[in-house]
Amino acid sequence: MGLHPLDNPIWTALTTNQSRFAEVSELARKFVPEVGPLAGFEQPTREAYASLGKLVPVGNRAGLFLEAPANRDDVETAGFKIVEQDSLLQMIYADCELPAREPDFVPMTAADSPEMLALATMMKPGPFGTRTHELGTYIGVRREGQLAALAGERMHVPGFTEISAVCTHPSHSGRGYATALMVELIQQIRRRGEIPFLHVRLSNTAIGLYRRIGFSDRTVFHYTVIGKSGA
Repeated sequence: MGLHPLDNPIWTALTTNQSRFAEVSELARKFVPEVGPLAGFEQPTREAYASLGKLVPVGNRAGLFLEAPANRDDVETAGFKIVEQDSLLQMIYADCELPAREPDFVPMTAADSPEMLALATMMKPGPFGTRTHELGTYIGVRREGQLAALAGERMHVPGFTEISAVCTHPSHSGRGYATALMVELIQQIRRRGEIPFLHVRLSNTAIGLYRRIGFSDRTVFHYTVIGKSGA
C-alpha cells in the first residue's frame, strides 16, 4: 500500500506539483533559497543526508519534516549539525460550517513581497522568503495603509493544498483577520476540489482556533533544522 501524499509532504511537493521550485540532487530535494529552507528525501538515510549536503552551502540551513528524530550520526557525517528540533502537528480540514468573513481581503502580489516578508519575519509563522508568495495564492488585510494580516498557500501535493504564513500584526490582533483570511483560502481550495491542510508547532495556542474552524489532527512530525558546518 502506497504512502499518503501528506506522509512526506515536502518530498511529495517537490517531486510533483512544485518540482519547478526544487533544487535536486540524487536522493534529496529542497526549495530554492528564495522560497525557503524546507527540504526532504524519500527516506532519511545516511546517503540521503549526504545528497542533501550537496544542495546546502556552508553556513546555510535546511528544515526537515521527519517521522522519527534525526539520526545524529547520519546528520553529522553529512557535514551538518542539528540546530533545532520541535514537534510539528499536521492538521487536515474536514467539512465544517465556516464562520462569516467580515474584513475585505486584498490579493498579494510580487510588489507586496517586502511587506509580507517583514510581517512574517516579525511574527515567525514559519519559514518565509522573498519568493514564497510564488507558491500559491496569498491574501492580506490592509488597515490604515499597513499590512495588518496575511495568509497564503505553501505546499501543493496532489489533491491537497497547505495553508501557511497565517499571521497578524500585533497592533491589529484580536479582530478576527487571520480567521477570515483562512476561511477565504479554505473556500478557494475546496472550490478547486482539493483539501486544505496545515502545519503548526504543538506549543502554538492557535491549534484551538484551527480545530474550531474545522481542522483535525492527522499526525505529528519531528521538525528538524540542520545547519551546514564548515570543514
